[in-house]
Amino acid sequence: MSDDTTAVTSIGPLDIKRVMAALPHRYPMLLVDRVEELILDRSIVAIKAVSINEEFFQGHFPGRPIMPGVLQVEALAQAAGVLAVESLGLAGSGKLVYFMSIDGVKFRKPVEPGVLLRLEVEFIQKRSRVCKFAGRAMLNGEIATECEFTAMIADPPSA
Repeated sequence: MSDDTTAVTSIGPLDIKRVMAALPHRYPMLLVDRVEELILDRSIVAIKAVSINEEFFQGHFPGRPIMPGVLQVEALAQAAGVLAVESLGLAGSGKLVYFMSIDGVKFRKPVEPGVLLRLEVEFIQKRSRVCKFAGRAMLNGEIATECEFTAMIADPPSA
């Protein structure tokens, strides 16, 4: 919650072009399709449209396609990357957001094709180069996946 002295800046929705401007990921690893709401320095709500056409469903699992948990966490991390890049004013800078740690991951519901996975991420701690986040992937108002994770802001690789 903000106190009376904190200004809240909310932006959104952000389309796929704006998401791609914030993240270096591309098909098949881009796992954020849209940002519904982004409150700078605070939180983001993003959407991953889970489609049967995703390559991982060919083998995970035949007869019962389920989105791998590690990709659910990656989708949360990408949403956090958009939040960090936008909050720190780094869009278009080429800066990268790298995982440092993942804590307390819980998978509560299987994520099947044909759903809109709602990615809710908030800052727990924000510094210039290291940020900690709490994230939840939601299905119809119920938690599918939750975790905390830490990421580092890094310079782009030199050419």
